[in-house]
Amino acid sequence: MADIHLRRATADDIGFIMDVERQPGYEQFIGRFSEEQHSAHFADPTCAYLIGVDGEDGDFGFVFLRDFDDPSGNLFIKRLAVRGTGKGNGSRMVQLCMDWVFQQTPTHRLWLNVIANNARAQHVYGKLGFVEEGIKREAILAPDGERLDSVMMSILRPEWQARR
Repeated sequence: MADIHLRRATADDIGFIMDVERQPGYEQFIGRFSEEQHSAHFADPTCAYLIGVDGEDGDFGFVFLRDFDDPSGNLFIKRLAVRGTGKGNGSRMVQLCMDWVFQQTPTHRLWLNVIANNARAQHVYGKLGFVEEGIKREAILAPDGERLDSVMMSILRPEWQARR
């Protein structure tokens, strides 16, 4: 079985990150940052990028985490994306992210927003223990100008521990 793990990204990974987030159809669901925006995030100590690595296939995705300075222990998954869909990479990336966060940080609550019409992502997060907390109505302005609802989901440290 191949070694599958997360590694801390460096500024040298920005090209890979931008390639992943620019896959067809991803802009509607996860958004895109410019190279300058990614560089600013790398310089921000309250943010971190992690790269998913498969020992057989190499880098397969990334996660961008924000708010490491939250005094209440809430860490935000701002963006999570993988190369290709339907291969289980999304589930692997979410699981790796949860394990890394709860093993490497004092985070109590890991949370994210997902576009309400992204049923695939909601299914993956729910399957892995994330709980829907609410809907933010028309909170996302899509690239085409459409307003979309956003579903807030989270998993707490005790919930993650109980699933292990």
